[in-house]
Amino acid sequence: MSNFTEIRDRKGCLTAIKTSLKGENLLLNPRLNKGTAFSLEERLKFRLLGKLPSHIETLEEQSIRFYEQYKEKPRPFDKHIYLDRIHNENETLFFKLVGDHLDEMLPIVYTPTIGEAVMRFSRETRRPQGIFMSYEQQDDMDEILAEVETDDIDLIVVTDGEAILGIGDQGVGGIDICIGKLAVYTLCAGINPHRVLPIQLDVGTNNEEMLSDPMYLGLRRTRITGKAYDDFIDRFVRAVLKRFPNVFLHWEDFAKNSARKNLERYRHEICTFNDDMQGTGAVTVSALLKALDVTGANVSDQRIVFFGAGTASTGIADQLCAAMVREGLSQEEASARVCLLGRHGLLVEGMQNLSDFQMPYVKSHQTLSDWDLDTTQENIDLFHVVKNFKPTILIGCSTVGGAFTREIVQEMAKHTKRPIIFSLSNPTAKAEANPHDLLEWTNGQALIATGSPFPETTYNGKHIEISQCNNAFIFPGIGLGILAVKPKLLTDTMIWAACEALTKYTPKTTEGIPLLLPRLDQVKAVSLKIAQAVAKKAISEGLAEPVDIDEAIQSVLWEPRYYGYQD
Repeated sequence: MSNFTEIRDRKGCLTAIKTSLKGENLLLNPRLNKGTAFSLEERLKFRLLGKLPSHIETLEEQSIRFYEQYKEKPRPFDKHIYLDRIHNENETLFFKLVGDHLDEMLPIVYTPTIGEAVMRFSRETRRPQGIFMSYEQQDDMDEILAEVETDDIDLIVVTDGEAILGIGDQGVGGIDICIGKLAVYTLCAGINPHRVLPIQLDVGTNNEEMLSDPMYLGLRRTRITGKAYDDFIDRFVRAVLKRFPNVFLHWEDFAKNSARKNLERYRHEICTFNDDMQGTGAVTVSALLKALDVTGANVSDQRIVFFGAGTASTGIADQLCAAMVREGLSQEEASARVCLLGRHGLLVEGMQNLSDFQMPYVKSHQTLSDWDLDTTQENIDLFHVVKNFKPTILIGCSTVGGAFTREIVQEMAKHTKRPIIFSLSNPTAKAEANPHDLLEWTNGQALIATGSPFPETTYNGKHIEISQCNNAFIFPGIGLGILAVKPKLLTDTMIWAACEALTKYTPKTTEGIPLLLPRLDQVKAVSLKIAQAVAKKAISEGLAEPVDIDEAIQSVLWEPRYYGYQD
């Protein structure tokens, strides 16, 4: 049972909190702790006299005080640890502080800094958060979920830790990704942090360094695979639906085959979402549509090369092809306008270990018969694909830092006036190109977006902001729309509605080097527009009951403020 109850008005808006906790137990509860902001009346009523300094601060004063302490931390990881400590002690203050400095702190709370936190999880573990479900404890799933202190869980983010960011298999450390992702939902869309749950599925790890580390906290065995893995996932989904039948289930950082398989297996049964596939695809397509606004071209006229052929690349490719089909191409014609390169070069028929979801983009030998290639060349590299396919768009999801060389970029620029180049890999060191180099190599003509945050650069004496394809622009708004109207499923058309809403929000410009996505300080307004579009589409498709959408959204919004407590 929960140790507090939210009191709401007739419109469903939170007005006060009732709790039976007192004294140290209240101070130790991060969801209820106000620290030095407890009023004198609350200190008397909840047995807090003498347990706090006498001066009573406001939340705003606390945020200023803790920001001064934050600035004293020397390295990004130290700052991450500091914010994590606040998160574990006082959730309201954490979200107020980070929200007040979102542009500065989001890269600390989430990517790229969280990658280091994940890698060091077993050696930097503080207070455990979330739920850990081990393969060896699968018979206890119902009991584990029964111990969650509230029935009111709206959103779960789950990972098995196999494909974390650009750093690969991190085993049980993946829980930090789930915690970080949920924080972004709250910071960028006002999702109530008291109604969310991070879950780590521990099915082992193939990371030899972790398996040999005596400090590693996860299951010390190689990863469960095949039917045993599928059955474990199914037991997990059934246990979640039994405990939280109306939950929105978000899959995060699963490897490419299991990511696609899990989503396709359950997306017609429950309301579920994979951010690596669908979120990355939607925010990237939105930025591409804005770039095409600048060039005046249609998406169906583009030739697109992806360096990287995993979950992110195919997710973006699928959504781009869907956009081409909306403009009148057949599915086959759309797929023919896309090339994918994996670790062994261009995906060509006859290659070993191709996945089903890669097959639409595999090129036949007949297609390549007119290409200028060495007849002995088995693996067709990026330069030769760019030279022969003549792409108008080049997208990197490879985690190969510096892969977009001067030679490749200038070869691309020979065939298109304004090359669109997105280096989406993160963290920053794994980005395929530096934005400044891309501008220099294309005489300022490249239209650029990155996956990691890059500082503004200078070209021809002008300061240039770099657009970041940050999934924070898309998934929080989708989540807010879902939680507001509770649709049975999340459909491709609802995600397309989110994509269009984001594209419309970014101002159109044809001058200079434009931003292709909004600035991060606009993300809450963006999320609201996306939530409205998603909710409207869900209702129009008959997947949610007709309601006043604005009222429904307002009823689920949460903001970092201290509510009055009742005992």
